[in-house]
Amino acid sequence: MEQRVRKNGLEVVTGMGSFIGKTFVLGLVLFFGVLLGMQQANNGMLQMKGYHDPQLKGAFSIQVNDDQEKEASILGTAVSEKDLAEKQKQLEEMDSFNAFSKAGRVLSDGMTNAARLLYEWASGN
Repeated sequence: MEQRVRKNGLEVVTGMGSFIGKTFVLGLVLFFGVLLGMQQANNGMLQMKGYHDPQLKGAFSIQVNDDQEKEASILGTAVSEKDLAEKQKQLEEMDSFNAFSKAGRVLSDGMTNAARLLYEWASGN
């Protein structure tokens, strides 16, 4: 339920932040529930099989190397800090063209200029 409260002469709508916060927490709980369920299913398959099969991997695991570097395994795919740093560097170097970004920038610049011209016309400058 939305409430309108006056603070410092401004009308502030409360309730939306609470809704967004609750939705975010619920999404996080569901995400970790899915990961936990996948891990439990893996453990159940290991118990049904009766012996340890190295091909059956957990949903999520973290190990520390001899070099004190952390490695994570997510759904059987190994990810290390070096890999993430290389990917981030590659993304920063790659100047990809995004049509929606370009269109948004042009629209934003146009609206800014239109507002500036309207202000100058209204103020008589």
